[in-house]
Amino acid sequence: MSATLPARARVVIIGGGVIGTSIAYHLAAEGMRDVVLLERDRLTSGTTWHAAGLMTTFGSTSATSTEIRLYTRDLLTRLTEETGVETGFRPVGLIEAAADADRLHEYRRAAVFQRRLGLDCEEISVAEMAELFPFADMTGLAGGIWVPGDGRVNPVDLTMAYAKGARLRGVTVVEGAAVERVLTRPGDHLESVTGVRVAYQGESLDIECETVVNCAGMWARQLGERNGVVIPNQAAEHYYLITDTIEGLGPEHPVFEDPASYGYYREEGGGMMVGLFEPRAAAWRPDGVPDGFSFGTIPFDMERMAPFVDTALARVPITQGVGIRTLFCGPESFTPDLRPAVGEAPGIRGYFVCAGLNSVGILSSGGWGRVMARWIATGDPGVDVTGFTVDRFQPWQGERAHREARTAEILGTVYAAHPPGIQLTTSRGVFESPVLPRLIEQGGFFRDISGWEGADWFAGAGVDAVAEPGWQRAPWWDRWRAEHLAVRTAAGLIDMSFMGKLAVTGADAGAVLERLSTATVAGEVDRITYTQWLTEQGRLEADLTVTRRGPQDFLVITSDNTIGHTLAVLRRAIPDGADVAIADETHTAALLCLQGPRSRDVLAAVTTDDVSAGALRFRDSRVIAVAGHRVRATRMSYVGEVGFELLVPRESALGVYDALLAAGAEHGLVPVGLRSVASLRIEKGYRDYAHDIDNTDTPLSAGLHWVTDLDKPGGFIGIDAYRAELERGEPTSRLVSIALVDPEPLLFEAEVLLRDGVPVGDVRAASYGWTVGAAVGIASVQAEVPVTPEWIAAGTWEVDIAGRRHAARVSLSAFV
Repeated sequence: MSATLPARARVVIIGGGVIGTSIAYHLAAEGMRDVVLLERDRLTSGTTWHAAGLMTTFGSTSATSTEIRLYTRDLLTRLTEETGVETGFRPVGLIEAAADADRLHEYRRAAVFQRRLGLDCEEISVAEMAELFPFADMTGLAGGIWVPGDGRVNPVDLTMAYAKGARLRGVTVVEGAAVERVLTRPGDHLESVTGVRVAYQGESLDIECETVVNCAGMWARQLGERNGVVIPNQAAEHYYLITDTIEGLGPEHPVFEDPASYGYYREEGGGMMVGLFEPRAAAWRPDGVPDGFSFGTIPFDMERMAPFVDTALARVPITQGVGIRTLFCGPESFTPDLRPAVGEAPGIRGYFVCAGLNSVGILSSGGWGRVMARWIATGDPGVDVTGFTVDRFQPWQGERAHREARTAEILGTVYAAHPPGIQLTTSRGVFESPVLPRLIEQGGFFRDISGWEGADWFAGAGVDAVAEPGWQRAPWWDRWRAEHLAVRTAAGLIDMSFMGKLAVTGADAGAVLERLSTATVAGEVDRITYTQWLTEQGRLEADLTVTRRGPQDFLVITSDNTIGHTLAVLRRAIPDGADVAIADETHTAALLCLQGPRSRDVLAAVTTDDVSAGALRFRDSRVIAVAGHRVRATRMSYVGEVGFELLVPRESALGVYDALLAAGAEHGLVPVGLRSVASLRIEKGYRDYAHDIDNTDTPLSAGLHWVTDLDKPGGFIGIDAYRAELERGEPTSRLVSIALVDPEPLLFEAEVLLRDGVPVGDVRAASYGWTVGAAVGIASVQAEVPVTPEWIAAGTWEVDIAGRRHAARVSLSAFV
């Protein structure tokens, strides 16, 4: 074995860019010194070496993203003090320009949210922007946001600082070591990492380890494929240019961004760097990034980019009067939803991923390094990662056609406006509900639901459904209101066939599900149970239902966006030798939800089976005949009314759907879209994992303690940590229901909640409550004292919407 390549390590990090070196540094800071970082070429190869080096924090309404960026920015100075390596960080400030009133409204909302998390930012006028950055023509701009602590950093120097800090703590960094594949040991339900095979100095050598971290950047997808791990990040062309020297421009000038002009601007070597995020991009090498493209560049496609270059230069006219020193194009990788791919890969214990940083790798490197290190060391990432985990991706998203099309579109959204209701157009309709033809006939307005087409609301038969994204009420809201109120007063029929459906069978299926679930799920046959799964730390891992269909036959139903995570958690919980089989039934059965006070009358009209309240009780789940088809009818509701969830074989779904609508006409039954599902369930305070509850919550803080059975034999995963939380008393962090007093203002999410004028939380999910007659939401509250009903009642509550405060009602229980 080579003297520089150890035979064994606890953790092997693959990739020596800014992310890999940061994880190495933070693992060592967590006390894990037996770490090896392997770089196939030299440190910074791939994307890091040519990154623009922006260190900006503004614009996100994700608490995780904001905290990660703020931590990274704060780390830069400490890192230099610790290692002696200058990172090139200059806190020269950031100006984020708003081209119109809608963008300024969006920025105001983000500013309120991020200030609560500690970001120093303020709105400034066009005149103030001109004073701070006199090189731009501010004509037509509506205003902007000033972030004095933001600025720029040298990506290469930052990477070297991380690497030195890691080495100082005992991490081994090896360059010229190309990982050929990750070695694993098979298990009955899960593989486990055993090492890596490395091409090094002309030899093929193995390093034993329990954990690997795939930080291979734009090669991460190809490396993952060798072990069946889906990481659908795709390289794309990313452009910038640098002008000749501009008189009066110096390194002390702030970074200026004008997304509407597609450009970011900063000083570089006396000239102006003009970086571009064009509205329609180009994927690069979707067939695979060449192994040797370590420090390569891509030819500058001026024919395609000329209109965007012209627009960007016109915003800073002085750039048009000097020469261009550098035209640069290099690859950066993007994921289908513009969020990183992080966490433990499904199906392989010990295989972690941190890739697909979507052009924010430098400015989030420290934060993701710390999150990943804590995750690996303790099992708890410490922040909400529900929207970022690599197990959210499905195999179809890794296919070339989808990657190529979506990347061209998704990069263009980086600098786009982000009003509510904005839709992506690529990779649509991958899956079709069996009742989709009928939903189209009924005038459904469709949005993407994890590759399915989901009807958001219905315009009516023969009417084109049209909706423009926006922050205001729209004409179609009348249709939404009617559907919502129909469910509250009569009945609605909702297609939710996209929900994940996992059959768990075998002699040990019940025991495994009991071990996972906070509630007792292996009770009576033909009963459904709502439950959570927890981490060992007692935090939420999944939120789902389990139906016992037979002595050894269970059905797990989970949301469309968490099915991959649910499956991964389930597989990790099955011990070798256990008699358990898992089958995905998502596409073999439709899920039709019949909801509302008249729903039982509708169902009774299409079946000869007894579906009375005494025969089909709440949580009962029985196979009945509906219009001649065998259907599993479950008495369950996600909207807070009497209702039935009908699992129908795919080939029978359209017949059942039509029969229900025909029989329901006299009972006021109407087709209802997903917009109403959201408004109905938020009015009732019903939770939705990865939206308003996440992996930082516990059953107690989420208001779900009633779902836990602390006395069940054998307990459940996380019960000890959860009991310890209960012993500490009332929580200081809690979810609450909110409703505005004034019926006019609207809530979307990320608005800040104030008690007696002090920010104490933010809105995680929101809608308009047509029953309540005002905007409603589910918010997270953090306080220095226990959040009790008395503490809530004693306060005066407001919600800050883009800088304007509105009176609100707050409660631990729902308003309907």
